[in-house]
Amino acid sequence: MAADYVPLTADTFAPHVNATFRVEGGHHQLSLSEVERLEVQPGHDAGVQPFVLIFSGPPGDVLAEGMHAITHEDGTTYDLYLIPIHTPQPGRQDYQAVFN
Repeated sequence: MAADYVPLTADTFAPHVNATFRVEGGHHQLSLSEVERLEVQPGHDAGVQPFVLIFSGPPGDVLAEGMHAITHEDGTTYDLYLIPIHTPQPGRQDYQAVFN
C-alpha cells in the first residue's frame, strides 16, 4: 500500500532549523540553516505559500544537483531536489531546495 501524500510546507521544516540531515547513499551530512517563506505571486494559488530551504554542508566534495533522499535525525526521510549554490562564506557549501 502506498503512503499517503502529505504536502511539504515551510512549517514542516521550520522546527528543524540547525538539525542535521544525512544524504542517503553517500557520506554527506547537511544542516538546515534557513527556511525562507516567499510571497505568493499574482496569478498563483494563494493557498500554497512558496518557500526555500537552505542547507549547509562541508566545503569541497560538492553534492551533485538533483533528487536526493535526506534523512532527519529523527528518521524522517524527504525526497528533495537539491541545488548547490554560490556560498560566499568560507568553510561551507550551501544548497537550496525550492518549493513553489
